[in-house]
Amino acid sequence: MNIATSLLAVSILCYHADVTAKEFSTLDHIRTHTDPDVQKEAVRGLIWRLVHDRAADFAISIVPEMGSRNRDTFVLLTKNGKLSITGSSGVAASMGFYYYIKLFCGAHISWAGVQVALPNSLPVITKPLTETTNDRFRYYQNVCTVSYSFVWWNWTRWEQEIDWMAMNGINLPLAFNGQEAIWQRVYLSLGFTQEDLDTHFGGPAFLAWSRMGNMHGWGGPLSSSWHQQQITLQHMILDRMRALGMIPVLPAFAGHVPLTITKYYPNVSISQFGDWGHFNESYCCTALLNVNDPLFIKIGKFFLFEYIREFGTDHIYNADTFNELEPPSSSVDYLQNASKSVYNAMVAGDPQAIWLMQGWMFRSVRFWKPPQIKALLTGVPKGKVIVLDLYSEIMPLYEHTKSFYGQPFIWCMLHNFGGTVAMYGAVESINKNPLRARTLPNNTMVGIGMTPEGINQNNVMYEFMMENSYRKRPVNVIIWAMDYAKRRYGQNNDFSASAWTIFMSGIYNCTTGYHNGERDVLLVNTPTLTKLNHQAVWYDVSEFFIGWDYMIKASDTLVNSNLFKYDLVDVSRQSLQLISIYYYAQIIQAYKAKNITNLVSSAAAFLELMTDLDRLLATDEHFLLGKWLEDAKACACSESDKRLYEYNARTQITTWGPSTEILDYANKQWSGLIKNYYRPRWQLFITELVESLYKGIGFNQTKYKDDVFRLVEKPFTLETTIYPNTTKGDQIAVAKTIHKKYRLPTWKYEKFFAQLNKWSSSGRKFTKHATRWVKKHRMTNGAYSFDGWTSTMAESLYPSFKQFAT
Repeated sequence: MNIATSLLAVSILCYHADVTAKEFSTLDHIRTHTDPDVQKEAVRGLIWRLVHDRAADFAISIVPEMGSRNRDTFVLLTKNGKLSITGSSGVAASMGFYYYIKLFCGAHISWAGVQVALPNSLPVITKPLTETTNDRFRYYQNVCTVSYSFVWWNWTRWEQEIDWMAMNGINLPLAFNGQEAIWQRVYLSLGFTQEDLDTHFGGPAFLAWSRMGNMHGWGGPLSSSWHQQQITLQHMILDRMRALGMIPVLPAFAGHVPLTITKYYPNVSISQFGDWGHFNESYCCTALLNVNDPLFIKIGKFFLFEYIREFGTDHIYNADTFNELEPPSSSVDYLQNASKSVYNAMVAGDPQAIWLMQGWMFRSVRFWKPPQIKALLTGVPKGKVIVLDLYSEIMPLYEHTKSFYGQPFIWCMLHNFGGTVAMYGAVESINKNPLRARTLPNNTMVGIGMTPEGINQNNVMYEFMMENSYRKRPVNVIIWAMDYAKRRYGQNNDFSASAWTIFMSGIYNCTTGYHNGERDVLLVNTPTLTKLNHQAVWYDVSEFFIGWDYMIKASDTLVNSNLFKYDLVDVSRQSLQLISIYYYAQIIQAYKAKNITNLVSSAAAFLELMTDLDRLLATDEHFLLGKWLEDAKACACSESDKRLYEYNARTQITTWGPSTEILDYANKQWSGLIKNYYRPRWQLFITELVESLYKGIGFNQTKYKDDVFRLVEKPFTLETTIYPNTTKGDQIAVAKTIHKKYRLPTWKYEKFFAQLNKWSSSGRKFTKHATRWVKKHRMTNGAYSFDGWTSTMAESLYPSFKQFAT
């Protein structure tokens, strides 16, 4: 808990908002142009959707000229018996509304649910309370989010998300729906056929990577009903975003074209990218139009013309030409011309265009050296491109690129890969580093952003991050965590507050640089004999289990809080996820000792845990496979579309490609998926382990990979089994049962994870040491204790472990 002291010391340091961030006049037109009265009514609608009749207690005014230039400002004041909220934009007023109900009324709004119980009389603010954002922009979304999380959304779900964006201060959201319909118009007009486009566009769940030129055609084709549906939805999305004063980021031409282009334009110059993601020739090796080809500007202009004609524009566009793709040349001249061509194509379609570029590609240090990065960025006039430093909380690039060589950038928290489900965060980085970035000499930071590949997980990290919109100094995370628990559950509770202080100082405070903690989850990754190599644990597991204890103790009091019940399921899920590592280690130890009896008994415990996990997840609607599949099918207007969409939905979260090209990347801990996909994989793995011992031959991982694809993985993607999309069982009752069954005796887990912590932090591989110890101290009678094995091995490697264990 010493983090509390250190963070408290940091929190009293003065971090001023008026730092020397450069103001780019080139961006001054990137602002809302919506009439203030329209914004006012949009905010009133947002408030009504949240508090219904109590909306009359709030008076809204939009005054664009108020506050600092290029910043959003809101003012709160009680007037005439109402809470007056005056904002410089609809977003500012929405942010002011949430600020007030959160800090003065103890409300909480997140993806997992809403806790808003306004007092009969609203708290009075007698003097104007003013907050101004630190930056010009607050960005939201990753280009992958639209596929991993938003793909099956209808307008009802989109409306909720846009409200959430506004209340959290987002004024620069990505708006990518419907672009394939516009591309279809463009390419058909240029002489392409529908067959060409059917092999070019990806399927609904894979559009993100089709758009970036990573692959083509996989999961398709797209039907005419899909295009029409997305056009209608995009109009509703953009109308609401703009009404609230947001600045939607629209798509533009990045240079990727159908492979059949040479059939219609024989003289065109193209290059082909290499294979991305190990796709076969049916889907890989997309075409890039030569940046100097006259057709580049023509296509880019044509697309923007058609897009703006359909949807209008706010003059800011996203295009990623080389995302996870190696450019055809490392020549600085080529790279400068490449970015110049993308920008010129935008300007040809919109003379006021600003390019928003994801900086993710620059993480590839093998190709992107400083000269190459500088060449690409300086191919665009200064201030005409904004770079998303996509992964600032773990691997910031602005520090190593001289603030992107003078181009404006946005400090982003990526946080989640693939929409996976696991507790993870880097709260200390998020607490300090956006503030620090603004104080650096010659910094060009113009905003903060959230760029998760998938949402609907770790609500706390997104709530904490977006307070950086107006936060002027780091906060004491421990105090913040206790207040968060109170707001989220709607009442004080010592146990839940204590639990959250443990979580925020532990599992949500990854400081080791181990950034795949939410992805490398044993249960939902392909079984192998070496999985312990990847089970780095950056927090004190024994303390986490104490946090679990506190959540169980809090359940008697917080029985009526749906958000608490969601968190209790999530924490219990994380606990079983951790305990599964312990059982897995027993399986591996028994196998290496050639002890079939112990292998079978340990495997039975492991598989029983997976059954219990599935039962736990079935109690909460946020952890249901059936909901994902039913949402996919609900988008279909025909039986053929229904089958295709379900196949897209099943494949994305499992094999990803047709032949496990990106296996388990978007894994999910969902009821139904655990029971009928992950558990059968592990059962087959264990069966083949036992078989190898009986036959006296080594385990064949290649054979297992082929068998599990043939018997489990591929069949699952093709099935049409209907899974429940409603819950079964009581969250608290099931969580208590699981806690009682798995939590005690605690010393087993504590010894094991204490050692795993040490190996992880020292960079040593657990399996290597386990194998060495087993070879030296092989036990053949099958009577040894796993806990004795752990402590003895640990004592031989770390003399201090004996003192810890006792």
